[in-house]
Amino acid sequence: MSAGLPVKSAPDQARSRTFGPLYSRNAKAVISRGLLATRSTNWLVMLSGFFEPVLFLISMGVGLGAIVGSVQGPGGGEISYAAYIAPALLAVSAMNGAVYDSTWNVFFKMNFAKLYQGMLYTSLGPLDVALGEIFLALLRGLLYAIGFTAVMGVMGLITTPWALLMVPASVLIAFGFASIGMGITSFLKTFQQMDWVNFVMLPMFLFSATFYPLNVYPQAIQWLIQAMPLWHGVELLRQISVGTFTAATPIHIGYYLVMTAAGMLLTTVRLRQLFLK
Repeated sequence: MSAGLPVKSAPDQARSRTFGPLYSRNAKAVISRGLLATRSTNWLVMLSGFFEPVLFLISMGVGLGAIVGSVQGPGGGEISYAAYIAPALLAVSAMNGAVYDSTWNVFFKMNFAKLYQGMLYTSLGPLDVALGEIFLALLRGLLYAIGFTAVMGVMGLITTPWALLMVPASVLIAFGFASIGMGITSFLKTFQQMDWVNFVMLPMFLFSATFYPLNVYPQAIQWLIQAMPLWHGVELLRQISVGTFTAATPIHIGYYLVMTAAGMLLTTVRLRQLFLK
């Protein structure tokens, strides 16, 4: 730097960037910090999140499946009950991993550790923070998807090469939930308010055609279920698992693309409002 030129502070540098105070193209700093924290303190929590859907698959798919027998899968073909619920449980796993990282984890960092406030006092922008935190949630979702798909393979539930596409599709599902989850969490201030997260997730888990088909419900309930994001994830992964695609497939994908874009916009705007006043 030339002698005599004033040294700009981090906030001043942020204002002079191409994207202003929003983005410094340094989300990798947030990711690196998150990976170090996960390796030292959070790995047991991440491991427990993987086993939950596996235990559901064994208990419901194998145990209850012995009673239920074969069911009608996408395209009208007969598949085992375990093969029917396995893709749905993978979608649930992607949702749970992403929501945990983008809600409870973010809630603590935002309201108690004051981590984001400290980050945004540097040259980092709110979009850097949003991208970094959401990437960590996606990484968790990716690891869950790979592990769960491997379990399905060991159990003989993968019958087509198309099923491998469940891994990137699960990441897309996680992306949608993580981006929306982080944005919504920015509005929550108490642990009591955070209980609403579980209040919303539990009905989605139970009623998104996870364990039985949509047509068992009355028509009005079916419309409500089809508006839920998890139902689109369940249907998408269920179609991929057997290699049967319909006109609804791009609708399911488009739902998550819109959900992701809306969540990223909401998260970025909220972080800027909270910490760059």
